[in-house]
Amino acid sequence: MGFGTGAVESLVRIQPSFWCGRSVLVTGHTGFKGGWLSLWLHRLGAKVHGYALPPPTEPSLFEAARVGHVLASDTRADLADLTQLKAAFSAAQPDIVFHLAAQPLVRASYVDPLGTLSSNILGTAHVLEAARSCDTVHALVLITTDKVYENREWVYPYREIDPLGGHDPYSASKAAAELVAASYRASFFTGATGHPAQVATVRAGNVIGGGDWASDRLVPDCVRSFMVRESVRLRFPQAVRPWQHVLEPLAGYLLLAEQLLSPNGAAFAKAWNFGPDASGDASVGAVAETLAQLWGMGASVESVPSTANPHEAGLLRLDSSLARSELAWRPRWSLAQALLQTATWYQAWFQGADMGAFTLDQIGAYETECPS
Repeated sequence: MGFGTGAVESLVRIQPSFWCGRSVLVTGHTGFKGGWLSLWLHRLGAKVHGYALPPPTEPSLFEAARVGHVLASDTRADLADLTQLKAAFSAAQPDIVFHLAAQPLVRASYVDPLGTLSSNILGTAHVLEAARSCDTVHALVLITTDKVYENREWVYPYREIDPLGGHDPYSASKAAAELVAASYRASFFTGATGHPAQVATVRAGNVIGGGDWASDRLVPDCVRSFMVRESVRLRFPQAVRPWQHVLEPLAGYLLLAEQLLSPNGAAFAKAWNFGPDASGDASVGAVAETLAQLWGMGASVESVPSTANPHEAGLLRLDSSLARSELAWRPRWSLAQALLQTATWYQAWFQGADMGAFTLDQIGAYETECPS
C-alpha cells in the first residue's frame, strides 16, 4: 500500500536563538521520545538536564545514540520520589520542563494497573509540585496521549474540547493526568499571586522512528522479527491509527514552549493535539507491509487476529486544527517518508553505524526539509 511521497509544507519555525544556553529539564529522557527530544534540544544549544529511571529496554535509543553524552546532568530516580525530584529541579534551575516520563503502554497497564495509575497520575502531580517549588520554571509542557479521549469509534477526528475518557488503565491514567494538570493550572499557576509558569498539555498520535524497542508496539515488533527473518504476527491488523514520525510532535512541543514564554504565553496554556494529516491514517497491516517492503531481505507479515487480546481502540484520529491555526504547526513528512526514515535508522543500527551521528543527521534532515 502506498502512502504518497511528497513532503507536506510546514510553517514551523523553531528558533535556535531562543534555545541557546537555556536550561531545560526533560523527564523520561532515557525513553524513546525523551531521547530524541534531548538530542534535538542539545542540537539547538540548550543545556539539557534529565530525570528518569534507567532505559526501559535493551537495546535503547539512549545507549545506541549516546544521549547521555549531551546532557548537562543525568538524574536516575523515580517520579514517586518527590524529594529527589525537587532536588533535581533545584540543581538544574530549569526555565522549561518537558514531562515525558510515564508508563506508556496500553497492554502493560492491564498487567500492572496500579503501577500505571501511580506513574502517570501521581507522577504528573509530583512534577507540577516540583515546579511550584522552583521559581526559575516559566513553562511546563506535559505530554499525555491521543488516547485521553472518550473513544466512540467514529470516523471524526477528536478535538481538544471533546470529552476525556479511558477504557483501559493506561488511557484512564493519561486522561486523569490531563485533569490534574488543568486543576494545578487553575489553582496554582494562574493570576498575579500564582507561580509564573505557563502549563500546557500535549496529545499526539502513534509515533514511529528509529530507536524504539518497546514491547507490544508495531514498529519494534516488526524490526525484531525482520532481524531474525521471522514473519511478524499482527494481532489487530485492521486497527487504524494516526501514524507520524516522532520528530513531528516534538517539533510542536518545542514551538509551543517558545510561545508559552512569549508575552502572550497565557493564551497557549491549554491542551493541544499534534497529529498527522488524514494521509497519515493507516491500518496496522498496511504499515507493517510497507515496513517489510522497505526492509527487504525476505521480511514478511502474517495476520493472526485473536479475541483473547485486551481491548484496544479500533479507530482513533486527531484534529490538529488548533495547532495549525494558533501555532502555525503542521507535519513535514508524509507517512511514506516517516516509514522510510524509520526503516533506514534501524538498518543503520543493525549494520553497526554511529547512531548518535545518524540520529542527529535525521534531525537535521527534518529541520531543512522545508524552506525557512
